Amino acid sequence: MGRRRDRKDLILSLQQQSRETNGHLKRAERARRQNRLKTLLQKGKLPYTPTILSWLSVEMNKPSGQITQADVDSYLKKA
Repeated sequence: MGRRRDRKDLILSLQQQSRETNGHLKRAERARRQNRLKTLLQKGKLPYTPTILSWLSVEMNKPSGQITQADVDSYLKKA
């Protein structure tokens, strides 16, 4: 094989190792973030900070401008 192919194979193998290593760390961080934001969600009422609204929007699959307190209450009961 040529040198370019050898470098490409090396880059691909290093990327795979990086994904495996960082994937475990990211899963753990997502779980910590979800727990942290749920506790903040339980403590407060609308209007929430943009961070909480963005996360809640993804969780509820709904635009953040359309989220009501009733939606939040039903999400907390479900979760």
